[in-house]
Amino acid sequence: MIRYTVSLLLLVVVAVIAQQFIPSLTGLYGSRLLLVALVFLCASVTVPVPVMLLLAFVCGFLTDAQNIIAPHGGDPEVYTRPVEQLRFGYSIVLYGVMGYLMHGIQPLFRQGQWQFSAMLSGVAIFLYLLAEYLLITFIRGGMIANQAVVLKIACSSAITMVFSPLVFWLIFRLADWSRYTIRFEGLKKPKPKTLTA
Repeated sequence: MIRYTVSLLLLVVVAVIAQQFIPSLTGLYGSRLLLVALVFLCASVTVPVPVMLLLAFVCGFLTDAQNIIAPHGGDPEVYTRPVEQLRFGYSIVLYGVMGYLMHGIQPLFRQGQWQFSAMLSGVAIFLYLLAEYLLITFIRGGMIANQAVVLKIACSSAITMVFSPLVFWLIFRLADWSRYTIRFEGLKKPKPKTLTA
């Protein structure tokens, strides 16, 4: 279990680095593949709750660390007014909520129906981005419902969901390598006992 957890944490670090090189798709309203969130969602359904919360903390911390800016938005001589922004740590809470959402269908995943987890990853990404957008607009003091923003959130969720089978495949390979058993209950029916004379 420890080897598998460490390999998932290393996969998260690789995803954070790779995320920097994934461009946004200007043809699809500036949407992009959210690799860190996808790795977290796919990994969280394979581990118990304490490990999922550890992954949520690491992913949220690294996400906030990448997106944090100085209190004045940069050079204080250029930016004289503070930027209204979310506080450091909000992503940890949002990742935790997404992880619990994925754990809700863990019984289906353990029965071998990983397709539901792949579809739920798109739903979870949509809810994460929507919650983040609503929090930002609330802090800035104005709710702006914009069709382009909704389409950007929807396209980002769909693109991320499309890549979930690849991430699941990678996670299954890591589980095999680290000798961690992702238990699939209910796949095999118990053999009936035969009476011997």
